[in-house]
Amino acid sequence: MTAKTILIAALSGRGLAASARRAGYLPLVADAFGDSDTGELAAEARCVKDAARIGFHAKPVFTALAELAAAPARPPIGLVLGSGFEDRPKLIAALARRYRLIGNDASTVARSKNPAALGALLDALAIAHPETRLAPPEKPGEWLSKRIGGSGGAHIVPATVAERSPRRYFQRRLVGEPASALAIATRDGAHMVGISRQWIVGCGPRPYRYGGAVGPVRLAPAIEMSIRAAVEQLCGALGLVGLVAFDFLLVGTTPYLLDINPRPSATLDVFDDATGSLFHAHLAACEGRAPQLPVLNGARAAAVLYADPGPLAVASLSWPAWTADRPSPATRIPRYRPIATVFAAGETAEEAFRSCHRRLDVLGEMLYAQAPNRERSNNAEIQRPGPERFGARSQAR
Repeated sequence: MTAKTILIAALSGRGLAASARRAGYLPLVADAFGDSDTGELAAEARCVKDAARIGFHAKPVFTALAELAAAPARPPIGLVLGSGFEDRPKLIAALARRYRLIGNDASTVARSKNPAALGALLDALAIAHPETRLAPPEKPGEWLSKRIGGSGGAHIVPATVAERSPRRYFQRRLVGEPASALAIATRDGAHMVGISRQWIVGCGPRPYRYGGAVGPVRLAPAIEMSIRAAVEQLCGALGLVGLVAFDFLLVGTTPYLLDINPRPSATLDVFDDATGSLFHAHLAACEGRAPQLPVLNGARAAAVLYADPGPLAVASLSWPAWTADRPSPATRIPRYRPIATVFAAGETAEEAFRSCHRRLDVLGEMLYAQAPNRERSNNAEIQRPGPERFGARSQAR
C-alpha cells in the first residue's frame, strides 16, 4: 500500500519531516532553508524564496504548496504548519481555505499570540506571568521588547533599543530558569508529553536567541503541578488542538508563563520516538481521536549552532550522524544566523546537555577550519551553547 502524503510548511521543515517519515508518511515540505537533509527526508521539497529573511508571504507559499500538492500520484491528506506563521493569521486562514489544515486555525493562533488578550486570560485564570503592555514603559531598562507572533527568540531585544512598532509589545524582565512544556491538546483535555530545560545563546544584535533544549527533566512536584494545571487550563480556554508548547521561566518556586507556541515546536526533536509517535498523536488529536504518547527513556538534547564568529561558506563535508538541518554545499550563511542542529542523548538530562555542549564545539571548529572560513575564525571564539552548567539562570525571553 502506498504511503499517504502530507504537506508541511515551516521556517525549518526538517523536524516535522523527520517525524512524519518515522510515522510512515511521505512529507511534502515547503520551508525557508532548503537544507540537504530536509530534501532527503521529503518526498518532494521546495525552498520558499526570501522567507528566511523577511518571513512567509502568501504568493510564494501558495506557489510552493501548489507545486508540492501536484507532484504525488495521491493528493496530500492535509497541511501541517510549523514555525513562521504565528504572526500571519490571515495567511493561515487563506491556507485553510485551500487545504485541510491539521492544527490550530487562524483565530486560535491569533488569540494565543495576542499579548493583551492573553495577559487578561492569564489574570482571569490566576496563572503567573510577567507584566505585559503594548505602550512603551516609563523605565525601559526593566523591560524587554518582543515582536507579536515572534518565535525563536531572535526578535527579543532590551526595550531601551527597541524600534517603535505596532507589531511589538513589552514584557517586564525577570531572571530565572527557562523551561518548556510540550503537550498534546484535545477537545477532551491536555496530555503532557514532557518538560524540557531550555537555554538562550545571545550574541551581537540577537541577545535572546533560542539555543537549545534538553529533556525530559523533573522539577519539584509543586512546580510540575503548577505547570500542568496552567497547560490544562489554557488548552481548554483557548480551544487548542494538537502539539502545543508552553514556555515558562522558573523564578524561585513559581513558573511564569512567557509564551504559547500553538504548533509543533523545536522540542519535537527531544521528545519524539523512532516510530514518530508525536506526529501520529498530533494528527489523532486534530481529528478528534485519542492520542498515544511516546514512552520516554533517558534524555535527549538538541541545540542550534550559529554563525557567530563570522559569515560561513559551507564546503563539501561529511556531516556527523548527530547533526541535522545541514546546509547544502556552497551555501553562504550570514553572521549570527543558524548553521545546523546538534543532537545528543544520555541517561540523564545533564549528561545529554554536556554531550551536546561538546558536540557544538566539535562542529563549530570543524566548519570554521574549512579553507574558506579559516581567516574569519582567527581570534574568534567558537559559539558555546549557552550556560556552562545545566540549569543556569537566564533572563526572561
